[in-house]
Amino acid sequence: MKKKIVALVPMRHYSKRIPKKNYRSFNGKPLFYWILKTLSSLDKIDEIYINTDSPIIKRETIKISKKINIINRPKKLCSDKIPMNDILLYDVSRIDADIYLQTHSTNPLLKKETIERAIDTFLKAKNNDSLFSVTKLQSRFWTHNARPINHNPKVLLRTQDLKFIYEENSNIYIFTKENLQRLKTRVGEKPILFEIPKDESLDIDEEIDFRIAECISKINIR
Repeated sequence: MKKKIVALVPMRHYSKRIPKKNYRSFNGKPLFYWILKTLSSLDKIDEIYINTDSPIIKRETIKISKKINIINRPKKLCSDKIPMNDILLYDVSRIDADIYLQTHSTNPLLKKETIERAIDTFLKAKNNDSLFSVTKLQSRFWTHNARPINHNPKVLLRTQDLKFIYEENSNIYIFTKENLQRLKTRVGEKPILFEIPKDESLDIDEEIDFRIAECISKINIR
């Protein structure tokens, strides 16, 4: 039997580092347009829910697809200091689904095929309770007190020969209501680290990220 899959895309009205980030123009469309258009095109995703306090986002996002629904964010969850897990707990308490996929409007480069592959990977897994996307990094990393993390400074290996580590890139999270409510976190006890291409993984957090993402998007506009 087909599992019901719901996408959650939280968006705040205000943004400190990049003013009006979620609905700022990105290649001629609001930033939120790109990920919502991608999610809407996925047959595997039954519904999309946007938790927001923004009148602009509420008004404009529902024009993109009939799959899109709005959750009005309560004032107690509007502070930028509220953990994302609290937002997600609020959402899943109001929406029934077998599986939840969470992403952000700040992931405009994420491709349909990659999201489909993530869903299929999670559905086929037998012993994993969640999935999150990562970027593989092979470089020389150090702690704040100048201790090497993944290399020996006395043995200068080529970077491609170093032990790689994974960076959580905030593009895709897949989880169930049961695990989120039990653990109070979207990343469970036995997660799948799902590697995605570097050119899709940019999460827009600062102005330079916005400019880089827009340049990449123009190279391969969808």
